[in-house]
Amino acid sequence: MSFRKDLSVSFFLVFSLVGQTVLAAETPTVDTGTTAWMLISTGLVLFMIPGLAMFYGGLVRTKNVLGTMMHSFIAMAVIGVLWAVCGYSMAFGKNILGGWIGWNGNYFFLSGIDDTIHKAGVPEYVVAMFQGKFAIITPALIAGAFAERVRFWSYTLFITFWFLLVYCPLCHWVWAEDGFLFRIGARGLIDLAGGTVIHISAGVSALVAALYLGSRHGYPKIPIQPNNLVMTLTGAGLLWVGWFGFNAGSTVSSGLNTARALTMTQLSAAAGSLTWVLIEGIHLKKTTSLGFATGILAGLVAITPAAGVVQPAGALILGACSALVCYGAILLKYKLGYDDTLDVFGVHGVGSGLGVLLLSFFIRPSWMAEAAQKAGGIWTAWNQLSIQALGVGVTVVYAGALTFLLLFIVNKIIGFRLDQGDELAGMDESLHGEEGYGFLR
Repeated sequence: MSFRKDLSVSFFLVFSLVGQTVLAAETPTVDTGTTAWMLISTGLVLFMIPGLAMFYGGLVRTKNVLGTMMHSFIAMAVIGVLWAVCGYSMAFGKNILGGWIGWNGNYFFLSGIDDTIHKAGVPEYVVAMFQGKFAIITPALIAGAFAERVRFWSYTLFITFWFLLVYCPLCHWVWAEDGFLFRIGARGLIDLAGGTVIHISAGVSALVAALYLGSRHGYPKIPIQPNNLVMTLTGAGLLWVGWFGFNAGSTVSSGLNTARALTMTQLSAAAGSLTWVLIEGIHLKKTTSLGFATGILAGLVAITPAAGVVQPAGALILGACSALVCYGAILLKYKLGYDDTLDVFGVHGVGSGLGVLLLSFFIRPSWMAEAAQKAGGIWTAWNQLSIQALGVGVTVVYAGALTFLLLFIVNKIIGFRLDQGDELAGMDESLHGEEGYGFLR
């Protein structure tokens, strides 16, 4: 009897241990190393938004410096709230409405993720907050196209609807596991950190907004000079630092892929800035701080989609090519005469578009081998290029069309552009009743 009892107890303990092991395997546990890196990355991406405010703020005239910087800062508040309320659910929930958008009731007000661990071993709160910083900076980028000439509350209303109707659907299509661009082809659209979702969508929307709202009064006949290039150069440096979290954090890991993404980010930014000043040296016979800062961005936006798949040579080539093409795009802007004030389309739209497409020819062999295996046959750079081109085309058409519609609606409801008198007085005084440099009096 004693033997049977001991045997029963032994079986009970064994099955209990097995059950606990299976349950532990199915339930992710917190990986403290990855979590620590993702917390840092979240802070780095948020750090980019004040960096963007400084970059943009230094490029406008003194009378518009605060109003321009406020465009970046108000996005932190408006999109920060909307992301928690419904944005995370719309972007990363399960397909609804035919896959146009996602939805997950647990993500609504982030109400159901208090105890949730992401499959990467990171608390779901951290993943949600990391992704939320991307959502904040994207509409803030657009503001550079119509700097110095729009109403504050009109801009706020515009980015609210743009976030809900443009950013969230694009984010869902590209990054949600059931998004159609995430699942297309052998391994889906390659877009590590937002070449399509962030930079092409913002760049195209910026171009549409610049054309719809028209040029600043006096442009291009009256010389319009930056008020503080020291601040712009500082902002560019902050963006470079923050971009390590932007790209390397998008691996949602802390290992080999993270190191790859961080390295490619550094190399592309360096190649972009160096190429830009070399071009200026040949074309203008001088190098400028503004050119160096712009070259940094050209390199960064090109590597954003590609940092997870290319190798060092590819990163250097992407950064250099982006600088060359973006330089030409800005020259073309002056010839065509449209007023994309801070070259959002010329850098973010063009540079990242180039990166999304050109990365197809620099993908590491191991990635291509896995793609071929999943495709059940040969998978070439041209196969991937067709998917990349589809992603670019969908983003351009969707973001462009929706942006035009939203601009039209906001303009009809409350007006978008400043009155001529307020524009000449400057946004700081007419909209905020303040002066950015009052100490100069």
